Amino acid sequence: MAERESLDGGIFGADSPCFGCAPHHPIGFRLAFEREGETVTTRFVPGAQHQGPPGIMHGGLVTALADELAAWAIIAVKGQFGFTTAIEARLAGAVRIGQEILGTARISKDLRRVVEVETSLAQGGVDAYTARFKFVILDRAGAERLLGGPLPEAWTRFAR
Repeated sequence: MAERESLDGGIFGADSPCFGCAPHHPIGFRLAFEREGETVTTRFVPGAQHQGPPGIMHGGLVTALADELAAWAIIAVKGQFGFTTAIEARLAGAVRIGQEILGTARISKDLRRVVEVETSLAQGGVDAYTARFKFVILDRAGAERLLGGPLPEAWTRFAR
């Protein structure tokens, strides 16, 4: 059995702007993750501020949650970060406010510079959302071109 490893956005520094994982983001998800073998998981309970329709998490925020989870699968398993280039998703049911979401991600294809990640978000043991994300892995220079400026120092260890 693989050992569990806990991970959180603190590795990107105290001033990380990430909506998904920065531990101190004022309105972000503040997600933490666990890696066990090749699988990365997160748990999150959406609050009233995450609603679209009454009692249901906004679909765009559901996708943001899954995207962050997929990105962390790459960080945790490959020790790199990628930038999302494509999403293929399916909402199978409503993601409810106030109920814990268990998110699971695993790299399904690794072509070195292009990585695909399969994700699922479940509530009460039932998949409510599944998606396949495609990421491009950039070197430091490519990441800096995309960001329009220097790569934050805490991110450099994840540059290819």
